Amino acid sequence: MKTAVIVFPGSNCDRDAAEALRLVTGAAPAMIWHQETSLPDGLDLVMVPGGFSYGDYLRSGAIAARSPITQDLVKRAEDGLPVLGVCNGFQILIETGLLPGALMRNAGLLFVCERTPLQIENTNSRFTRAYGETREVTIPVAHHDGNYFADTETLDRLEGEGQVAFRYLNNPNGSIRDIAGITNAAGNVLGMMPHPERAVDPVHGGTDGLGVFESLLGRG
Repeated sequence: MKTAVIVFPGSNCDRDAAEALRLVTGAAPAMIWHQETSLPDGLDLVMVPGGFSYGDYLRSGAIAARSPITQDLVKRAEDGLPVLGVCNGFQILIETGLLPGALMRNAGLLFVCERTPLQIENTNSRFTRAYGETREVTIPVAHHDGNYFADTETLDRLEGEGQVAFRYLNNPNGSIRDIAGITNAAGNVLGMMPHPERAVDPVHGGTDGLGVFESLLGRG
C-alpha cells in the first residue's frame, strides 16, 4: 500500500500519522510538503494530519485549504483517491469543500485533550469495516475548534446516506448530533476530530485507532 502524509507549517501530528501508516502497511509514507503542486502517482491513501496549520489564523484550516498541494488533493479525492483528515485535517477538508459543515470553537471555549469514547455509526464504510462487530471504541481528542455544525438539511442527508462514521458518547465539544466524523457521499473521504493515529500502540494507552487504518487495507 502506497501512502502519503501532507505536511503544513504548524502540523504537529504528521510524524504520528507517518508512524501509524508505517506500522500498519509496513512501509513509510511519502511526506509531502505543502508547497508541492502534485501528489505522487499510484497512491492508495493520503492523510491530512492534525496540528495548527498556519497557526489557525483566519479560521482553522482556511489557509491550508488554499496551499498548492491542496488543489491537487481535491482533484484526486474527487477522482476517488481515499483521503483521511484528522483534527486539523478534518478542518482543512471542510474548508476545501470536500466535506460539508463547519467546525467551530468548542462549546466550553476550552482546549479539550482526553481519551474519548466513540460509537462507530457506520461499520460498512471504507474506513470502519475492520472493526467488525465492535460498536464502541476509545480514541484521543486534542482540539479547540472541534464543534461540528451543519444545517438541518445537511445533517439529515448525512444521517440518511450513512455518512456519519463516528459519534461521540460524551460529546466533549458540543458537536451537533454528537458527530465526531463524517465521510463524503462517495465514501472515499473521511474527516474526524479524534486521533486514530494516537491509538495504534498499547504503550500509548490503547489500539482502538488501528481499525481505521486496517479497514483501508481491506482487512475485516
